[in-house]
Amino acid sequence: MEMTKTYQDYITFLKKEVVQCRMKAVLSVNKELILLYWKIGKKILEMQEKEGWGAKIVQQISKDLKSAFPDMTGLSERNLVYMQTFAKAYPDFEFTQEVPAQITWYHNQTILDKVKNQRERLWYINKTIENGWSRNVLAVQIESKLYERQGNNTKKLSNFKETLPPSQSDLAQSLMKDPYNFEFLGMAEEVDEKEIEKNLEQQVSKLLLEMRTGFAYIGRQYPIQVGGQDFWIDMLFYNVKLRAYVAVELKAKPFKPSDVGQLNFYLSAIDRGIKHPDDNPTIGLMICRSKNGIIAEYALDGAKKPMGISEFTLKEILPDSIISLHK
Repeated sequence: MEMTKTYQDYITFLKKEVVQCRMKAVLSVNKELILLYWKIGKKILEMQEKEGWGAKIVQQISKDLKSAFPDMTGLSERNLVYMQTFAKAYPDFEFTQEVPAQITWYHNQTILDKVKNQRERLWYINKTIENGWSRNVLAVQIESKLYERQGNNTKKLSNFKETLPPSQSDLAQSLMKDPYNFEFLGMAEEVDEKEIEKNLEQQVSKLLLEMRTGFAYIGRQYPIQVGGQDFWIDMLFYNVKLRAYVAVELKAKPFKPSDVGQLNFYLSAIDRGIKHPDDNPTIGLMICRSKNGIIAEYALDGAKKPMGISEFTLKEILPDSIISLHK
């Protein structure tokens, strides 16, 4: 059997499905343990309020439980304090069973440590369940303020609703971010536009792949030929959830209406020359230094190819003298 590109993409998709199913099995085993932790934490809180127990009682409880269950881990004084925090954060048992108990105890600890807002906590729990994030990936997403960049972002410039079926447009919109916040550590002061775009490529690729939202990396400066001439797409991905190619164009300068024409040209070339008949329409994403929202909306108005426009931020990363060169 010939190993076509489409076949390889579907194998990648199936592998991800297996990984996610295995994770769900582990989570099911851990669920009862997490609910036990909730009950222990809840009982300690109740007895502290009813009997006036002080903080030192936790040390004694830990000692007695360890003595009764010497083979059981997770009964340290520190973990008992987490149990109290956990039960206090989610006082309703039914809700705890349906939401926070669906992720591991270590994921819950990370969220309790790093996120104080309840709505934000629930958002990260749901995203962890949805994307199967590891604990490390979850921590990275929290530290990069994903909730602030994506969770509260209701105005994402795209024409997905006009150019894609509802099932696809909602997913495409959820995968889009605005702005992208990148850290260009170690870049020299004499960095030029190409150097910025090169670093952008590295950061975009790392972010999309670590998000675990179905992106498979195809290549950078991907070559296409149209009318006997060569052209190069900055970055090309395949998204197994969307079943579509995703072309990413990077601009170290502010957005211009002509950028939409360039991206539209690339999408047409991919749809006609690369896309498999079973694939969905190719999606374009333009990431630029900045954008005027009104100009971007006008540029997208009437465009028939699905595309979105985002900007990236370099706040406190590059010297102002470098940023100003590309404004």
